[in-house]
Amino acid sequence: MSSAYVVAAAKSDVSTSATMYVTMRLDKQLIGIPVDVVRDVLLRQAVTPIPLAAKEVAGSLNLRGRIVTVIDVRRRLNLPERVNNGEGMFVVVEHKNELYSLMVDSVGEVLTVSTAETEKTPANLNGAWKDVSMGIHKLSNELLVIIDIHAILTL
Repeated sequence: MSSAYVVAAAKSDVSTSATMYVTMRLDKQLIGIPVDVVRDVLLRQAVTPIPLAAKEVAGSLNLRGRIVTVIDVRRRLNLPERVNNGEGMFVVVEHKNELYSLMVDSVGEVLTVSTAETEKTPANLNGAWKDVSMGIHKLSNELLVIIDIHAILTL
């Protein structure tokens, strides 16, 4: 194999780099978090309230013997409360060797997004959304807001 081919292939791989995101819905907005931080996706769970916790902390749950802090992402982003309060899903993520569960409306599919097609967070995005967004990706019929896990967990 010629060295020119190897260099051309390497350049091609750089320009076509992509990231995989687990997609979720909050209200009607599609959001995504990097698949490499997701540990579990859970259906309805018993959440134990934590007295005096921040409003974004819905409580804790027991996941195979580990206590996991549950973050209500709707509250974190100042969205209205869930109409069907008992419904929703939980996406367990790992951050700084701790497990957290993000309470969202629903979980979708895993999307592979080209890094080159990801755009910066728009300046006119609402304040709470702007604080946690790493960028956006235009899909055929909607926008995917890419969420920064560190920012969403910083209360």
